[in-house]
Formats: sequence, structure tokens, C-alpha cells
Amino acid sequence: MEAARRGDRDAFNELVRSTYRDTYSLAYRLTGNRDEAADVVQDAYVRAYRAIRRFRGDSSFSTWMYRITSNCASTHLSRRTRQRTEELSNDAPIVDLSPDQDPSLRAEAAVLRHHIDRAVRSLPERLRQVVVLRDLHDLTHNEIAAELGITPSAAKVRLHRARQRLRAVLQRSDELGAGQSAPPVRDEEAS
Repeated sequence: MEAARRGDRDAFNELVRSTYRDTYSLAYRLTGNRDEAADVVQDAYVRAYRAIRRFRGDSSFSTWMYRITSNCASTHLSRRTRQRTEELSNDAPIVDLSPDQDPSLRAEAAVLRHHIDRAVRSLPERLRQVVVLRDLHDLTHNEIAAELGITPSAAKVRLHRARQRLRAVLQRSDELGAGQSAPPVRDEEAS
């Protein structure tokens, strides 16, 4: 690790060899596609190489790579949804009415996604952080604690409180109807 920090490429290559399988596995789990996972892994190692001198050593190299890979996958997936295109063959059906392509189901899913996004945004920052790190980036309680500078038990408590708040906000949203928005959770409610 120290040699890689000093700029030794062979040392960095050894770090890559020792973490590649787990890094690729994570990228594949997050993207669901082998080619995209390979792109994510490549981006993650490029970022790691550029930032290796700033690696503080508060966590293991593999944990650090896990965070970088999660961030790269998140960026890749958001780019993919914005640029999604599919080539149609001549014999492709004009309309696909399978359940996952049913317009009404897709609309319901979009509404649900909107309500969840709004509920997460309504959380105080300290609660929103743990939800995003756990549920979107799949970090463990220990990794969340290290990232936020808190204890693992504090991370668990915050996650529990955040999920309670989300449940309450989503229930209020259901009761209010789709046209209205639930009031945001106040910071003093989050403690």
C-alpha cells in the first residue's frame, strides 16, 4: 500500500490483482451486465490510481475500492437511464404488452419512485445519508460509521429512525393523495 501511495505502479498493479475479483463482482451486482461491470471497474481503478496518494488508510484498500466502485456504478447507471436506446429488428413487435412493459404498471412504478424520492429528500441530512449509503450503495453499518465518523450503533439507530420516518412520510403521502405532498420531517423529529 505504501509503495503504491509513493507512485509505484507495480505495487498498485498488485493491489488491483488482489481486489479485482471482488470489485468486478460488486460492479456486476450493481449493473447486472458484464460489459457495463467491466466499464465500471475500469473507471473505478482509474479513479483509485489518481487518488491513491490521498488514501488515508482509515479503512482497507478493498473497502475504499468498494466505495469508489459503488460511486462509479451509480454514475454509470444514471448515465445509462438517460441515454438508453435499443435497436429494433425488422421482426420486433410494435407494442409489447408484457407486464413489465404495461404502460399503466410503468406509470404506477414511476409514481411510486417519485413518492420515495420525495420522501428521501424530505429527511434531515443525517438520516438521509445513512439511507443512501445503506440502501443505495449497500454499505454495511461499519462502513457507514467509518464514512460518517460515527459509531456502528449510531449508524444502526439512524438507519432505523430514517426508515421509520420514510414509512410515516409515505403513509401520509398515500393518505393525502397523489396531488399533494407530505410536509417535510423537521430536524428535531430526526434525533
